[in-house]
Amino acid sequence: MQASVLLVDDERFARTLYADYLRAAGYAVEVAENAPAAVRILEARRFDVLVTDIVMPGGDGLQLLADAKQIDPNIQVVVITALDRVDPAVRAMRAGASDYLVKPVTPEAIQLSVQRSLSTRALLAENTALRGHVNLFETCQRITGTLERDKVVPLALPALAAECGASGAALLEREGEEGWHLSGLHGIASETAGEFLAPALPRLAELIPDATVLVDLPATAGHPASVCLCLPLSDGALVLGAVCLLVPGPLDAERAGRAAFICRHLGMAMKTLGRLSQVEHLAYVDDVTHLYNSRFLDLALERELAGGRAFTVLFMDLDRFKAVNDRHGHLMGSQLLTEFGRVLRSCVRDEDVLVRYGGDEFVALLAGVDSGGGLKVAERIRRVVEDHRFLSREGHSVRLTVSIGLASHPEHAPTKALLLDLADRAMYRGKETTRNVVYIAAGDLPPVAR
Repeated sequence: MQASVLLVDDERFARTLYADYLRAAGYAVEVAENAPAAVRILEARRFDVLVTDIVMPGGDGLQLLADAKQIDPNIQVVVITALDRVDPAVRAMRAGASDYLVKPVTPEAIQLSVQRSLSTRALLAENTALRGHVNLFETCQRITGTLERDKVVPLALPALAAECGASGAALLEREGEEGWHLSGLHGIASETAGEFLAPALPRLAELIPDATVLVDLPATAGHPASVCLCLPLSDGALVLGAVCLLVPGPLDAERAGRAAFICRHLGMAMKTLGRLSQVEHLAYVDDVTHLYNSRFLDLALERELAGGRAFTVLFMDLDRFKAVNDRHGHLMGSQLLTEFGRVLRSCVRDEDVLVRYGGDEFVALLAGVDSGGGLKVAERIRRVVEDHRFLSREGHSVRLTVSIGLASHPEHAPTKALLLDLADRAMYRGKETTRNVVYIAAGDLPPVAR
């Protein structure tokens, strides 16, 4: 493709001569007789190089240089000056000109100057592209290197929106075979996300790795017609999710490729986070009852204390559980513990935390519940356990009771250690008396000897 040059000189002879020199070198040349005419031409189309005289009637070359750079920052400018007017040429160089020539201008000089300017333009373009690739690579590294979900999505969605010139972005993840759930937004209000995504959702089933879906969006109040670009997040042949971008129109190949590159890294990050979540889940779950374990209880208590609201801890121990193991064996004992976990779950809310503390000891953390509400829950658990027949599916009918100790924050204790200790003491008071009872924490209860 021919390089394009705009030649500006108020002298007709000079314009004709310099244009002939440049056309002989293979350049596409257009001429203008003054600065205002040159500005009109520059506004109409782009040129690789501007060659202009410094001193012209109706506008000087320095102002034309500034106007040209404002219209197209990438244009290269060569200024021509008389021998006794070198100072303006030096000022032009400081203002961004790539070269200057002193009259009389030879064919070789103007051809070499334009060639150098084109080489500079190409080098700057390569440097810009390289910086863009480096920035893209660094962004993708940060995405894949972040192991916190609440940081990955706010990092990836703005990067994709910027790359695609999108006014908004949404992340959707697969939920079963057909469903999708919204897990992140950028530049789109949550209350309007449904309107934006509604036309795209039926089309997400068409997504396959390394392919995109374009959905035309109709104009709405205050919003012109646009396009929803759906990019897949994939793991091999499996589509894990999709990023939906509100773009003004289809992307060119380069921008589409860069967006797909970011999506591949976001897909890898989401896959890593999913595996990490599974591992973390296993680390906090009891392998017999599938309730949480004591490690998770520690985190849950910290969270509730930080929240500053009241909550209650129930410390529970199955009465005479050793007799079950002695009579039915440890395998049946483990089955009974699992069944007890299910009974507990039926007695509390979804947001409450149930923990197998160890052996046949269990803890319930009742979020936002004071001691009065906690006592009602504890009594419910006690009655349900007393009436339940355990291991009936296995051909047995085992009856059990449970002793429960109750302590509330901030009523009984300000710290998690003291709270658990007081609930434990209250539970042991029940074990030492009638069993099958609920005791509330008190400061005069003796420590538990283990």
